[in-house]
Amino acid sequence: MSETPTADRPFGDDRGATGAVAVLAEPGEAGRALLAELAAALPGDRVLTDPDTARPYLHDEAEWAEHGAPLAIVRPRSTAEVAEVVRAAARHRVPVVPRGAGTGLSGGANAVDGGIVLSLERMREIVEIDAGERLAVVQPGVVNDDLRAACAVRGLWYPPDPASSPWSTIGGNVATNAGGLCCVKYGVTKDYVLALEIVTAAGEIVRVGRRTAKGVAGYDLTALMVGSEGTLAVITEVTVRLRPLRTTPPRTVVGFFDTLADCGAAVAAVTAAGLQPAIFELVDRHCLRAVNEWRNAGLPEDAAALLLAQTDLPDPAAEVEALGILAAFEAHGAKDTLMSTDPVEADALFDARRLAYPAFEQRGDALLTEDVCVPRSRIAEMLGRIEEIAARHETFVANVAHVGDGNLHPLMMVPRGDPAARERAQRAFDAIVDAAIEVGGTVTGEHGVGLLKRAGMRRELDPGSLAMQRTIKNALDPDGILNPGKVL
Repeated sequence: MSETPTADRPFGDDRGATGAVAVLAEPGEAGRALLAELAAALPGDRVLTDPDTARPYLHDEAEWAEHGAPLAIVRPRSTAEVAEVVRAAARHRVPVVPRGAGTGLSGGANAVDGGIVLSLERMREIVEIDAGERLAVVQPGVVNDDLRAACAVRGLWYPPDPASSPWSTIGGNVATNAGGLCCVKYGVTKDYVLALEIVTAAGEIVRVGRRTAKGVAGYDLTALMVGSEGTLAVITEVTVRLRPLRTTPPRTVVGFFDTLADCGAAVAAVTAAGLQPAIFELVDRHCLRAVNEWRNAGLPEDAAALLLAQTDLPDPAAEVEALGILAAFEAHGAKDTLMSTDPVEADALFDARRLAYPAFEQRGDALLTEDVCVPRSRIAEMLGRIEEIAARHETFVANVAHVGDGNLHPLMMVPRGDPAARERAQRAFDAIVDAAIEVGGTVTGEHGVGLLKRAGMRRELDPGSLAMQRTIKNALDPDGILNPGKVL
């Protein structure tokens, strides 16, 4: 059985190691009583206690983040069932870990010893799409891309688009305040959440927020829940605002650069010029090579990195913005540039960004993904520091980034079964976090704190802020049963 994760020891066993952690805990008196209550209160298919069936629910996609052995996995189908589970767990002081699709990269959904993993994957109904009010009401298990597709049929658009959108769920996106490629112009998940139905730590069903476009009655409890990673309540329904579906064909601008520093300078120039791309991404040489090897994509590999920008303005404004971005690229060292309105060509280039993570993942090595965000004026400096850190710690680091909002995702590849390489990568991970704080950034832009960023968060935030957050946690979850050991 594993140790309980701590802020100072968030890294667990390699995903390739088997048998390091018991799948399910041996229940004590409280655990046996809880399981008996759940068996009596819920239909038989809701509670999983078979180790083989339970195994996929133990952790998310965060490499090396510790996970424990829960009593069981519970998969409710309704808010009433969620409330029943939480009330029973509260009576017996048993931890509850809410879980979406398990696509997270910070360990936020990892099981804890002797707890219940509450998987919301079966709550996947799109309750309502209101075209007149431009809003949708969904259960937390609805997959991001499924919501986007359902909205598109009605001429509407849900902008937040994390890279995991084909698999990640709206509940998980809300719990981590997920971002994505479109966030540079259209905002992150919190900008679209109007209201929530939640189950509190006492098992009470509460609604927060409203359906109206405006409203300031009372504290903004909806905003408090967004990004709370299941530590304050369990989200059982989400009301999101929508936008009209975009119909203008986008213009794509691409620049290839000899150095990451030049990329950073070009990003700063685009921002300083007041230009607002709908998408603005960086992909480095290592990622281009990995995608080529995996998919034979024919992407150029002789540049240090490429910048991808896209404008979705209507003409003639689109051409003006695209030409401005192109000029900024060329003024800051782009050795080759391209401007295109061909959607097929644009999709091929954006595949280099979308496929970078899976291209590395399929190699079989451990892939540790960073997620820091820095001021856009410091991107060039931060990219340089990442290169220096990689060299100093003898760790392979590739870079992809939402550079338009300063959100960098260094990807660290480590051979499995190499403890020395793993230790170096962990030191590099911590050094990148420290560097982000030093340049005025934050330890996580969109992946959340979970387990991996707790120590970094303590270094970043003011002690008074941390104290306020602990006060809120203690007030809403006095027995500490909701996702214990995560975030704070």
